[in-house]
Parts: sequence; structure tokens; C-alpha cells
Amino acid sequence: MTIESLFSVLAGLLAGSLALIAFGGDSLVELVSAVAVAAYLRRDRAGRADNEVLERTERVTRFLLVILIPTIGLGTLYAAVSGVKAESSVLGITVAVGAVLIMPVLWVQKRSIGMKTGCRPILNDAVESATCFFMSIALLAGLMVVFLYGLWWADDIATIAILAFVVKEVREAYSERH
Repeated sequence: MTIESLFSVLAGLLAGSLALIAFGGDSLVELVSAVAVAAYLRRDRAGRADNEVLERTERVTRFLLVILIPTIGLGTLYAAVSGVKAESSVLGITVAVGAVLIMPVLWVQKRSIGMKTGCRPILNDAVESATCFFMSIALLAGLMVVFLYGLWWADDIATIAILAFVVKEVREAYSERH
């Protein structure tokens, strides 16, 4: 996830692709979420995790989803105001293809473990992997249209699709909690 995040942001900056930058931001959020869940599981395994630790970890993983919304939204607004036009990016396409192949496996495995154990932080982390998977599909589609046809606005559409998906996932994460 670290490599995915770094390469996505780097490729996004080089190509002017907000979809790639948003995807890199999501990868970073997913990495932080995984660290929070791992810390919780270590404490739980050692018998030091109580309900307060569980609730705090749940809040952190949900909050990480929430911070993606203004990050992606502000980037989209900046592109509209500044007139930034995405260019094709072979590196970005490579990162997106890798994510399309790897993320479904992580999503299904995390969800399975979360369901078996009833651990909400793992289930929230699985949602972030699902988000990354669907974002990678939108990203790949947008990048391929820019690459094949030069239609720079496909990146903006991919970014809006990513934003819509994240908003949906945040709503679901909060509605499941309450």
C-alpha cells in the first residue's frame, strides 16, 4: 500500500491526474487504517484491548474514510477552477491494474476474517479495501480513456465517481454503527 500510494501520487502529479492523486490518498488512508487495526489486534491478543480500545479503533477507521471526502472534493474543485487537464500516465495505468488485481483478494479476505471474528475494525478496513478496488476500476477506466483517446475530462469523471463511491461507503459505515 505504501508503494501504491507513493507511485499513485507521483504519477498523478506528473500527469496532472486528480483521479490518481485521489487514489494515492485512499491508499495512504488504507495503510493508516491497517496499522490501526493491527495495533488493536495486537492489544486484543495480549488481552489489553477493552471496549474503549475497540470503539476508538472503530472511530479511527471510520474517520479515515471521512477525510477522503474533502481531500478528493477539494482536488476536484481545484481542477475545475485552475483548468488542470490530465495527461496519460503509463505508470498510473500500471498502478491501477495492480490494484484491480490485488484489492479484491484483500477485500474478501479481510471481510471473511471480520465476519468470522465479529471485529468491526477489520470489517471497516475491509470496506476501505473494497473502496480501493472500486476506485481502481474507475481510475483505470479514466486513465485508459485519456491514454487511448486523449479525452482529459475522463479523469474528472473518474474522480467524481471515486468521490461518489467514498461518500456512499462513509454513509454505510456510519449507519451500520448507529
